[in-house]
Amino acid sequence: MKEKLKIDIVSDVVCPWCTIGYKRLEKAIAELGIEDQIEIEWQPFELNPNMPVEGQNVTEHISEKYGSTLEQQRESQERMTAVGKELGFTFDYFKDMKMVNTFNAHVLLDYAKEFGKQTELQMRLTTAFFSERKDVSERDILKQALLDVGLNAEEGLAKLESEDARYEVRSKEGYWQNMGVSSVPTIVFNRKSAVTGAQPVDLFKEVLSELMAEQ
Repeated sequence: MKEKLKIDIVSDVVCPWCTIGYKRLEKAIAELGIEDQIEIEWQPFELNPNMPVEGQNVTEHISEKYGSTLEQQRESQERMTAVGKELGFTFDYFKDMKMVNTFNAHVLLDYAKEFGKQTELQMRLTTAFFSERKDVSERDILKQALLDVGLNAEEGLAKLESEDARYEVRSKEGYWQNMGVSSVPTIVFNRKSAVTGAQPVDLFKEVLSELMAEQ
């Protein structure tokens, strides 16, 4: 049996372009019919590691962080909503939407990896945040997401109190930052080459075809 192509996706659950990038990558994999030859692992990256517990209004946050005007933000959100729709994903931006702290979500994604449920949980949390207006820093929301993908919620939530589990996520974040990852999504192939940003499906197909030929 030939070795699978390993894809690391460095991302955050509240990053819209990470969702779009993944959905395009998924489409490229499906169109090439190579689902069984790919192994995906999600790697932690916090867009806002210093985000306080109460979160911050999205509009305010983006104005502060990127200097975007309200008009620019509205255009960007409309564009993402349209792109999401093409890919079968709903972005539901609303006035009181909050940017939240995602560290606990990453701890649970690390836990989900042990059971082969990482992608499912990633998409469940992303959907909760962008499509269902839910705060993915809240324990109840995190608990429900674990249950929705068939994981043991008590065992998963216990990881949030584990120093080892938290240290593991911090170490991984540090590893990717040291590798030069400063924006997400960063999609890494076999830990040798990488693509940043939500690239078009055709570009992903091209990259995948070349790598599969080398394999």
